[in-house]
Amino acid sequence: MAGTADFDLYRPSEEHDMLRDVVRALAEAKIAPYAAAVDEEARFPQEALDALVANDLQAVHVPEEYGGAGADALATVIVIEEVARVCVSSSLIPAVNKLGSLPVILAGSEDLKKKYLGPLAKGDAMFSYCLSEPDAGSDAAGMKTKAVRDGDHWILNGVKRWITNAGVSEYYTVMAVTDPSKRSKGISAFVVEKSDEGVSFGAPEKKLGIKGSPTREVYFDNVRIPADRMIGEEGTGFATAMKTLDHTRITIAAQALGVAQGALDYAKGYVQERKQFGKPIADFQGIQFMLADMSMKISAARALTYQAAAASERVAAGGEEKDLTYLGAAAKCFASDTAMEVTTDAVQLLGGYGYTRDYPVERMMRDAKITQIYEGTNQVQRIVMARNLP
Repeated sequence: MAGTADFDLYRPSEEHDMLRDVVRALAEAKIAPYAAAVDEEARFPQEALDALVANDLQAVHVPEEYGGAGADALATVIVIEEVARVCVSSSLIPAVNKLGSLPVILAGSEDLKKKYLGPLAKGDAMFSYCLSEPDAGSDAAGMKTKAVRDGDHWILNGVKRWITNAGVSEYYTVMAVTDPSKRSKGISAFVVEKSDEGVSFGAPEKKLGIKGSPTREVYFDNVRIPADRMIGEEGTGFATAMKTLDHTRITIAAQALGVAQGALDYAKGYVQERKQFGKPIADFQGIQFMLADMSMKISAARALTYQAAAASERVAAGGEEKDLTYLGAAAKCFASDTAMEVTTDAVQLLGGYGYTRDYPVERMMRDAKITQIYEGTNQVQRIVMARNLP
């Protein structure tokens, strides 16, 4: 693609297309049948986890040298996209496994990688990410969780909020202040285990959507961990956290793509069967215009998301990519705005039926909303883009 930004449009290979077919078939057979019940009962989608683990899809991003599939960024996007097409809650399993473990991959010691990535790749453990706090959401550098050195250990105290899959995950990447005088440069990253003494969890949040993915507070009460559980050097945690988000915001775009595509697919089928005034409502021009706009926006969001995945992969491979921060934020922002529009239109196309829980589009609309909020609100994404214009 010509232009000063020198972007490359990432085109899926035959292997990526085959992966999509496999994941879609699995998702429709093993995950979709439980999606409504998972939402209605607000329970963890164990059936989805079992199906993903049985097919080595719960953490495809883990490098081969640590027992993983070594999937590239686009393959990871495709897995998340296809799972989200039928159940957004379930797509948070591979998405958050990447979010939680990527700091270890980016900055962890070889010992940390061997210790924690292996069980993740095998499906023996899940990984969560602890950055946000009650008073530190968009202003993550204002966190108050502290880590104090005590010989060969660190002692953690504090509270993390909005932690996805908290209580289910075995491992947690935790950002904590190690030098209060340095603000963001005084934040370090650690791996904390669910079984560490002093780790506990709050009650699950009662959310609008993604009800199958537990969101809870995580409490650290004099949690004593070995010093070698620090990820990278002391004071580099915040920088690692931001680098992580550059890559993982693309997985939120993938979720948004998936739920938007799922809503469009369902709405297309419905309008072809629903008859009014003696013919399918799909024959009416107003309906056709809505479907065309929905599809067009999804196609644009997918192109931007795959372009961002290409940039992520180049960085992961050791190359330079000055536009990754911009592209990650743009993909997340545009795809999630698209998902909200498309799922809302799908509800409209189903009319009164769309507003009931007997049909999946109302769940899709509720689930889509969170993609505009987590891993940085879309207002924050626009600030990030403005500061990193290509």
